[in-house]
Amino acid sequence: MSRECDLDSTVTEFLLDTCQPCPPSRYNVHAALVCGMITAPFDGECSITAIPTGSVPEFCIEPMLPYIGDIDVMWHRNDQLAIPRGHPPPTQLPAEFHSYVHVYEIVDSHVPGYVYLPIRYLLSQCSNDDNYNAVEYYDREKYLQNDRSKHSYGFHGPALFLHPRDESLGLSDQDLVRCVRCLSWPAQAADWRTRHKNYGWPDSATLDRVVSNGCDVVGVAHRQCRQHEWIFQAQWRLSFSRAEIVLINSWMPIQQTVYHMLRYFTKTERLTENADNIAAGPLSNYHIKTLMLWCCEMKSGNWWTDDVKLVRICVHLLHILGEWLTHPHPRCPHYFIDKCNLIDNSFNMANVADQLMKIDKTWLSAWFTDNYVRKCLQLNDCPQNVSRLFADATSSMELKNALVAWKQKRSLVNR
Repeated sequence: MSRECDLDSTVTEFLLDTCQPCPPSRYNVHAALVCGMITAPFDGECSITAIPTGSVPEFCIEPMLPYIGDIDVMWHRNDQLAIPRGHPPPTQLPAEFHSYVHVYEIVDSHVPGYVYLPIRYLLSQCSNDDNYNAVEYYDREKYLQNDRSKHSYGFHGPALFLHPRDESLGLSDQDLVRCVRCLSWPAQAADWRTRHKNYGWPDSATLDRVVSNGCDVVGVAHRQCRQHEWIFQAQWRLSFSRAEIVLINSWMPIQQTVYHMLRYFTKTERLTENADNIAAGPLSNYHIKTLMLWCCEMKSGNWWTDDVKLVRICVHLLHILGEWLTHPHPRCPHYFIDKCNLIDNSFNMANVADQLMKIDKTWLSAWFTDNYVRKCLQLNDCPQNVSRLFADATSSMELKNALVAWKQKRSLVNR
C-alpha cells in the first residue's frame, strides 16, 4: 500500500474516531445564555426573540480541535413581519408576536438575493378570537431601514460583533444578526422546493420542514451597493439560516466530518474570511457550506460511505469549488436562489482557484497529518512515551502505531 493511501486511511480513522455524534456542548449553553440575555423588552413596548444560528446548532459532532468561532445569534422584533410580495396579510400569527405588527413586503432589488422592505400593512389583534385585522398603508414608499448607519464599526457582514463585558462567564465573542421574520417560503427560492433531487436528499419530510420554517431577512447591503447612501440603509438580504440548520442536521456523521475538515483547511490556509459573510471577500465559510449542500444533493449516499477515504472526498469537493472559480465567469451558485451568484466578480479568483486545483491526495493527506492529527494529540495531554512516538514518526506505519498507542492510553483513561 502506498504512503498516500496509508496517510489517507490514518487521517480517516482518526477523524471518524474523534468526530462522533455528541450531546449539546458548552457552546450550546453559551448560545442559550446569549439568547436569554438579549431577549428583553425593546423600545419600551415590543420585545425581541433570539435564536442560535451558524455553527453551534449546525454541528451534531464535536471534533477535538475548535470548530466554533463566535456565537452567532439571530434576533427579530415581535412587532415586525415580512411577507412575500403579493401575499395577503396573515390573519393568525404565532404567540411570540405583538398585538400590533407592522408588515413589510419583500421586493426584489437589482441584485438577486437582496431585497427592500416597503411597509404594506398594520395588523391589530382582535380581543375576542386572537385573529388579526389588517389595515393597508397608503404610504408605500416608506422602507424599513437596516440600521447599518447607526453603527460605524463592529460588523461582521450582517452581524454586530460584541465582546463579552464579563469575561468571568467564559462566554465566546458574539455575532448578533438583526432580522425580520418571514413565516412563508419566499418566491425567490420557489424552484428549490420543486426541483428534482437526484438521490432523494433532502427527503420529503426534511423538505417540508424546511419550507414550513419560512426564512428571514437580514439587514445588510450588497458590497457593491454600499457607496449608495440610500441603498446602504434600505437593502436587506434573504437569509436561509433556519433551512440550512435543518438540512445540515440531516447529514450523516461522515458528511458533517467532511464539512468540518473543509472549513478547518480553508481557514487555516487563509482561503476564507473569518466572518460568515458571503459578500466580504473572495471566499467565506458560506461558500464551503454551499459547496457541501450542493454535493450532498448531487452525490448518492453510497458515494460518501463506500470505501470511505475522507481526504479523497475533500480533494474532490475542493476541485469542484476550483472548477466553479476557473469558469470564464466565476460562479458559486446559491443553493436556494437560482439567479444568485455567491462569487463577487470584482475579485480576482484565479489565485484561489489555482491553489484549489493543485491539491491532491498525497499533499492533503500529509497536510491533515501535520496540521490536524498531530495538533489534536498535542492538545490531549498525551503521555510522554506516546508523544515521543509521534515526534519520532516519519512514516505512515510509525504514525499508525503511534495512533494505536494513543487510543489504548485514552481507552484506559476513559474507563
